[in-house]
Amino acid sequence: MTNVIEQGQVVEGKVTGIKPYGAFVEIGENLQGLVHISEITHGYVKDINDHLTVGDEVKVKIINVEEDRGKYSLSIRATEKKPEVQSKPKQPQQQQAQQDSDSNGFNVLKDKLEDWIEQSKDRETYRN
Repeated sequence: MTNVIEQGQVVEGKVTGIKPYGAFVEIGENLQGLVHISEITHGYVKDINDHLTVGDEVKVKIINVEEDRGKYSLSIRATEKKPEVQSKPKQPQQQQAQQDSDSNGFNVLKDKLEDWIEQSKDRETYRN
């Protein structure tokens, strides 16, 4: 009995090997696919061993099938809900301080620019 593996399908698998670039997952009888390091989880993965170990049962999504070459690209990340990024709302006084420092920074640059233009004109006068 052979199971047909198709792109987009979500299947259960077992981690059979880990390399620095990804994890090999058995997705069927005599079928293995690769979960690239970028597809392990949401966010940055420095070391796959921090997330997976050989023998782990995992749910993977088939993201690419090259059946003629026997290659299956898998993703664990695609089966997980993306974590929501929570940003802290700025306090009113923090917002005002930010605006003040922003405008002060531009005013200083504006003043310096005028000084630089004057210096440039003075240099042109000395050369001629």
